Amino acid sequence: MRDLTTLPDLELALIQTELAWHAPAANRAHFQALLEQAAGADLVVLPEMFSTGFSMDSAALAEPENGPSTAWLREQAAQLQAVVTGSLIIQAADGSYRNRLLWARPDGSLAHYDKRHLFRMAGEHKHFAAGEEQLLLELNGWRIRPLICYDLRFPLWSRDPHHTDLLLYTANWPAARRQHWNRLLPARAIENLCYVAAVNRIGTDGKGHPYSGDSQVLDFQGDALLEAGDADGVFRATLRAGELAAYRKRFPAYLDADDFVLT
Repeated sequence: MRDLTTLPDLELALIQTELAWHAPAANRAHFQALLEQAAGADLVVLPEMFSTGFSMDSAALAEPENGPSTAWLREQAAQLQAVVTGSLIIQAADGSYRNRLLWARPDGSLAHYDKRHLFRMAGEHKHFAAGEEQLLLELNGWRIRPLICYDLRFPLWSRDPHHTDLLLYTANWPAARRQHWNRLLPARAIENLCYVAAVNRIGTDGKGHPYSGDSQVLDFQGDALLEAGDADGVFRATLRAGELAAYRKRFPAYLDADDFVLT
């Protein structure tokens, strides 16, 4: 196990807000104003499909891999000197449409994760191609794995052999199933002995589906460090590596975890 005690604290800023339906420019302008409140954070997290809302109109809404929202994310990361991340609809180089999380770093570089589990109840699997690989990132020595919304329901995809320090979920999770969201997130923290941060939206989308928010940050025992409820705004939390290290030393359940290979 790595020595986490030398790592700095990690400052998170979660942005929970309403999304304009099918209006990328309006959403970028809205987030632009909110991002001013995220100054000083190491990592700023936006909701799933932050530029459009959760839409299946992939052909009409997809941006190219270096489109305006990608450029905007890079600009915000550079301005804030922080990683800024969230998912949007992208047409990949192979022509497929992806629900793609972009990880924009202050130096202008990008990483991405394509949503693995597509929400068939909304027909997402008919309009998008599924991702095939997990993404493990490092920020100030912290190991972080981003996932998207429906991925939360699949514990094997959240598990890994890398001793992830922070599982990150960005979502458009509807109010009708908020109980599932609020129960599954603590479970992922407890079973993986890691912090969990999850960002959802609020308001009602263009199809009339309401969203209750419930963005939150949980520690390794599933206890809440931050609960946004249904409020609109920027919410801050600090993750402390020393506390994570001490808990893993005191309760090293990871030593008895089952080996497996994802296929």
